[in-house]
Amino acid sequence: MNAERSSLCNFVVNFLLEENYLLTAFELLHELLDDGRDAQAIRLKDFFSDPSRFPPDQISRYNSLRVADPQSLLEEKEKLAEKLAISEYELRLAQEDITKLKTEVQKKSDPPIDRLEELNSDECGDSRPEIQRKKKDKSFTDLGPLKNKERRDLNCAVKEYLLLAGYRLTAMTFYEEVTDQNLDVWQDTPACVSDALRHYYYQYLSSTSEAAEEKITMLRTNELLKKENERLNKEKDEFLKIKDVSEGQISSLTKSIESLQKDLRDKEKQVQSLKQLLENQRRNLNDTRAEITALKMHIEGSRSDQYLAANEVDPVQSQCVDKGAEEADSFPKEVETPAAEIVGGLISEDSISVAKEHMGTKDDLVEEEVKNMIPDPVDVAPEVNNGSDEVLDRSPKNQTQDSKELLTSLSNGSISPKDCESILKLDSGTGRGSDLKSDNANSEASSEKMGLGTIQILADALPKIVPYVLINHREELLPLMMCAIERHPASGTRDSLTHTLFNLIKRPDEQQRRVIMDACVSLAKNVGEMRTETELLPQCWEQINHSYEERRLLVAQSCGELAEYVRPEIRDSLILSIVQQLVEDSATVVREAAARNLALLLPLFPNADKYFKVEEMMFQLICDPSGLVVETTLKELLPAVIKWGNKLDHILRILLSHAVSSAQHCPPLSGVEGSVESHLRVLGERERWNIDVLLRMLMELLPVVHQKAIETCPLTSIIKSEDTAFSVSLLERYAEGHSEWPMFEWMHVGCFANLLQLACMLPQKEDHLRNRITKFLLAVSVRFGESYLTHIEIPVFLMAVGEEADIRFLPSAIHPRIKGLRPRTAVADRLATLCVLPLLLAGVLGAPSKREELANFLRKILVEDKIKEDQSSAHSSEILDAVRYLCTFEEHHSMIFNILWEIVVSSNAELKINAAKLLKTIVPYIDEKVATTHVLPALVTLGSDQNLNVKYASIDAFGAVAQHFKVDMIVDKIRVQMDAFLEDGSHEATIAVVRALLVAIPHTTEQLREYLLSKIFQLSASPSSTTDVMRRRERANAFCEAIRALDATDMSGASVREYLLPAIQNLLKDPDALDPAHKEAIEIIMKERSGGTLEAIGKVMVGAHLGIASSVTSFFGEGSGLLGKRDTSESAAAPSGQGPESPKAAPQAEDTRFRRIMRGNFTDMLRGKGQ
Repeated sequence: MNAERSSLCNFVVNFLLEENYLLTAFELLHELLDDGRDAQAIRLKDFFSDPSRFPPDQISRYNSLRVADPQSLLEEKEKLAEKLAISEYELRLAQEDITKLKTEVQKKSDPPIDRLEELNSDECGDSRPEIQRKKKDKSFTDLGPLKNKERRDLNCAVKEYLLLAGYRLTAMTFYEEVTDQNLDVWQDTPACVSDALRHYYYQYLSSTSEAAEEKITMLRTNELLKKENERLNKEKDEFLKIKDVSEGQISSLTKSIESLQKDLRDKEKQVQSLKQLLENQRRNLNDTRAEITALKMHIEGSRSDQYLAANEVDPVQSQCVDKGAEEADSFPKEVETPAAEIVGGLISEDSISVAKEHMGTKDDLVEEEVKNMIPDPVDVAPEVNNGSDEVLDRSPKNQTQDSKELLTSLSNGSISPKDCESILKLDSGTGRGSDLKSDNANSEASSEKMGLGTIQILADALPKIVPYVLINHREELLPLMMCAIERHPASGTRDSLTHTLFNLIKRPDEQQRRVIMDACVSLAKNVGEMRTETELLPQCWEQINHSYEERRLLVAQSCGELAEYVRPEIRDSLILSIVQQLVEDSATVVREAAARNLALLLPLFPNADKYFKVEEMMFQLICDPSGLVVETTLKELLPAVIKWGNKLDHILRILLSHAVSSAQHCPPLSGVEGSVESHLRVLGERERWNIDVLLRMLMELLPVVHQKAIETCPLTSIIKSEDTAFSVSLLERYAEGHSEWPMFEWMHVGCFANLLQLACMLPQKEDHLRNRITKFLLAVSVRFGESYLTHIEIPVFLMAVGEEADIRFLPSAIHPRIKGLRPRTAVADRLATLCVLPLLLAGVLGAPSKREELANFLRKILVEDKIKEDQSSAHSSEILDAVRYLCTFEEHHSMIFNILWEIVVSSNAELKINAAKLLKTIVPYIDEKVATTHVLPALVTLGSDQNLNVKYASIDAFGAVAQHFKVDMIVDKIRVQMDAFLEDGSHEATIAVVRALLVAIPHTTEQLREYLLSKIFQLSASPSSTTDVMRRRERANAFCEAIRALDATDMSGASVREYLLPAIQNLLKDPDALDPAHKEAIEIIMKERSGGTLEAIGKVMVGAHLGIASSVTSFFGEGSGLLGKRDTSESAAAPSGQGPESPKAAPQAEDTRFRRIMRGNFTDMLRGKGQ
């Protein structure tokens, strides 16, 4: 094929050069070189590199030519046309001369044809430089010039070859170069065949000098191929022989399988026949029980007739019969309990003893008769049929004799089942007095009819009886109802009774549902699979949308308990659909019951085809808004799904995916792209709950993951069966990477990475979710052991916060994934410090065995990194927040305070400022003892520092302490320290003290509030020494905010008169420093607290600011309106004529305080608008 391909390519090259298609030939040269076919491109290389055809200077000149304009091109074209005409004329003359010379030479001599061809080719070379070369085979010129028809056919054949060979660029160039022919249309000629150039090649082989050699080569190739074919045929024969042997084995195995299947079918038939036999025996047993019941009823009915007949013969027997009748009248009350057992075919011996005790000292004959009237149930069943047959065969004469024998048996206290049958038949004949033979013949049919009639009467009566039975006693009807449902022949009646069974109680409680459910289970056991599916399950489906949740709860319970008594294919179809609808129920108890019963249902499924549907239902229940449903799902359904489906890895993957996607779907904290806040999410209540329960689920799965990792460990020679932790030697072997351990690797590659991704989306306030993750990480360190914590868990989290870590205990294959956790940008670095560092401190290094490493790491980030000159404090707030989160765990407090004292006594001012900030953040998480012994001494030390920034930073921390503690000793220390700060007299200290105590006003004691109010009065009374309006305004705003906050609290009248009102007056003396909103608010406070009008206050403030009273008075009215109400402290000064209205003063005071609080919020809004 390669030789054929080369020959065809050489033919195309010759054709293109012969026909002067130079552009196509040049493009073909490049495609051959690109295709690696250098051997076929040699002639084209030689042709285009010939300097005689393409002079270098001319090529360089063409390369240096600039793009000409159309006018110059037109001129050059005209010049070339003139030169071409001259060249054609000279060529024509030369050809004529050649013709003449040829004629003369032929006349003179006959030279060899080869010489003539050489001469002709030399002369043609002078006129056509593109075909000047020697040929080894015949060329196209040997056949004369090509005709138009031949050229068209060859053009189409070459075009077809170029396309088939893949030289598409050459084909496109050929299209452009052949302008006098449409190559897409090939006229119908003998040369128009498919793959034309190959056909021409085969024809060419038969007419060239090299045909023999090529044919020999092809023949040799064919011989080699034939030998290869023979070898393959031999192998094929061997394989066929092996196939025959295999087919024989397969056929023998097939026959054995068929025989086994036949045996299996026979056994299945035997099983079916045995089942049918068992069903028939059960049916016969039920019929026998019904007959026994009928016999007993006949015995009771015929007893009175027997006594009447005996009375005619013997007066003494009549007396006995009278006594028996009297006992019979009193006896039914005592046999109500055995009556239920009679319906089922059984009477207990206890009932007999009760009857005997009740009868007391009555006649012995009647007592013996009652005792022997009740046969032994064990003996009745197998012998009842024989007894009936014997009775049917007896004659009236024999029956008379039998009656005497039976009476004797009754008097002796012994009676057999045959005697019972005889009594039945004899009593029936005696009652009618004639035609005994006919009654005996129809006794069996009448017994069956009577049993069915009894069931019919029971089925008709039960729906009428149930509504009139007390709810608490309706469960006593269940045996009768079950008997009627089990034995009634009509399906419609059974459905009605089953509906009554499910609706026995309108809203059953837990105990009543248990009784009903036990009855349904017992009924399902007796009636079999088909009737359970067709009669009981439809009742479940009908009740699924009932308005009462107790009834839907009954349906949920039935799904788990009745599934055992239906076919397997019904369990994962109909029953699963019912449970799925109950999972979406609106009642919490119904969803909780659905989760519990789904866990009971899973082991009964025939296969795991519905796994993903069940898994989806499980996650829906996991994310349920009810904590009861979630708890049941985690404790019962989750283990059942894992055990049934055995897809722990899929559950873990879906769990983490749901947790991360729940956070991702929430809006970002900030819309500024590229900021840290744009990565944090504002979690909604639903999303926060979902993430919380999913993290709880992850915690529940941790023991399963740990056990699965131990079971799937490929290094079984190292791990011990009793070990639950992973040793260092095991981790070293794991790090070699020779064995795959996916479940173990999932923890540090999949789980930790997803938890880090989730943590980086939680804002600072989501401490609850962060606490869930922390507890999980601590549990991992306990489960997997200290070696795992040291060599794998800690390095992963150190890498995630941007620290250096030793990961040599991890396989090299996962090193890129672990290193990918390292933050790459400044934003990522800050995000890691904000979100991942708290987990590292509390969840990883916070393990009990790593307390020393935690202390060293805290000392490093809080002290050592700050002291270094090349370290900036860009992440100080994030680090402090991480330490704040660590303080939520009380066991770390002592260690943190030890480090804080090291910082407090250091000489670095920046470290002391950070210590003050850290103390402020720690305050909400400590108790009074820690605050007294650790926090306050440290703050007093910082407050005494010479550096003003350190001193001012400690003031805010004092305010935090005042906000959270109301102990008098702590408050006194704060007052002393605040006095020391105010003695400084600086503007910054004053503002810091007021604002620090302002935060504590709503939560602190009354003494501290009075202290702040007195200090505001003193500070406002002394005029500001500065002339800077901005500083005066800042000072006045701080005072006004404190006054407004104090006004919303309860203050004594003395504090109002001595401090509040004078302080407001002092502030109003400098109107330029007051914000308009603050000014309006304190004026209203002054009016309400003073109990007078603003005009009266203005008169007191003569010389202060004259315009304020009249302007505000005109706005609110003269002593009237909303703001004209007086405070309770002034209500006692009302005139005596207003005495009857004095009881209204108390509610007036409460309303005034509430309005002050509301007014504070309203004026805050006004202030925001003003700014």
